Amino acid sequence: MGLSDNSIGLILAMASSAFIGSSFILKKKGLKRAGTAGTRAGIGGYTYLLEPLWWAGMITMIVGEVANFVAYVYAPAVLVTPLGALSIIISAVLAHFLLNEQLPKLGILGCVSCIVGSVVIVIHAPEEHTPNSVQEIWKLATEPAFLIYVAAALSVVLALVLHFEPRCGQTNILIYLGICSLMGSLTVVSIKAIGIAIKLTLDGVSQIAYPQTWFFMTVASICVITQLNYLNRALDTFNAAIVSPVYYVMFTTLTITASAIMFKDWSGQNVSSIASEICGFITVLSGTIILHSTRDQEPPPTQGTVTWYINGDSVKSMEEEHLIALRNSDYLEP
Repeated sequence: MGLSDNSIGLILAMASSAFIGSSFILKKKGLKRAGTAGTRAGIGGYTYLLEPLWWAGMITMIVGEVANFVAYVYAPAVLVTPLGALSIIISAVLAHFLLNEQLPKLGILGCVSCIVGSVVIVIHAPEEHTPNSVQEIWKLATEPAFLIYVAAALSVVLALVLHFEPRCGQTNILIYLGICSLMGSLTVVSIKAIGIAIKLTLDGVSQIAYPQTWFFMTVASICVITQLNYLNRALDTFNAAIVSPVYYVMFTTLTITASAIMFKDWSGQNVSSIASEICGFITVLSGTIILHSTRDQEPPPTQGTVTWYINGDSVKSMEEEHLIALRNSDYLEP
C-alpha cells in the first residue's frame, strides 16, 4: 500500500526543515570567515561568494527548498508551512554547539511563544481549495483583493529597501526579515502554481505552453533571489538563534495571509476559529518582541582593575583615581 499525497508532503516538509535549519549555521560560519577576509555581507560585501563553507550552506538550503517545493505539490500549504518550525529548533541547537551562541531563558520563552502561536494560527486557518489548473490560479491572482495585497507588499518592500534599510538595517532585525517574508509570501503562491503545472504535466496534461506558467516561474525566481540576498545580510548582522524564529514567524503569518486572500478561504469561518487565530497572532507578536529584546541582553564584560605606576612607587587604581593629569608638556598641545 503506497503513501498518500499528504504523507509524502509531510515527509518532504520535515526533510526540508532539517536541511534549511542546518543551512543557517553553515552559511553563518561561512559569512564569519568571509567577513575576516573582506567586506562583510551586512554592509554590502560579497566576499562570501568565495567561501566554500557558505556554498555548502547554500547547497544545503537549495536542497531544502527543493524538498519544500515538491512538498507543496503533494500537500496543501496549511500542512507544509507550519513544519518550518522544525528548522528553528535545529538551527538553535546547532548554533549553541557550533557557533557558541547563547539564547537566554527569556529568548527560549519567546521562541516557544512564536512556535505555539504559529501552530495555533495554522491549526485554525481555513482549509485551502487547491486549483486544478494554472489558468484557475491566474484568475485568482488577478482578482482585485489579491492585487491590492501584491501592491501593498511591493510598496512596503520598496520602502524598507530605499528608506529604512540605510538608516536602521544594521540595528533592527525586522528590516531585512520583513523584506524576506513579504517576498516569500509571493514566492509561495508562485511555487504552488508551478507545482500544479508540473504535476499536471506529469499526468499528461501539459502546462508548459501557457504563458502563466512562465510568469509564475519568473516571479518565483526574482522573489527567491531577493530573499537570499537579504537573508544573508540578516545572518551576517544578527544572532542566528534570533534570525530563524523571527523569520519563521513573519514568513508563516504573511504566507497564510496571502493564501487566504488569494483563495478566499476566510469566508465561512466560525467565530471560534477567528478568535483562535487572533489569539495566535497576539502570541506570535509577543514572542517576536521577546526574541528581539533578548538580542541586546549580552552578559556585560567582566570589569578588571586598571592600575597606574607613578614615579615608580605610587599606585592608583580605577576606583581610587578617575582622572590622570598629564604633567609632561610633550603630551599637551601648545
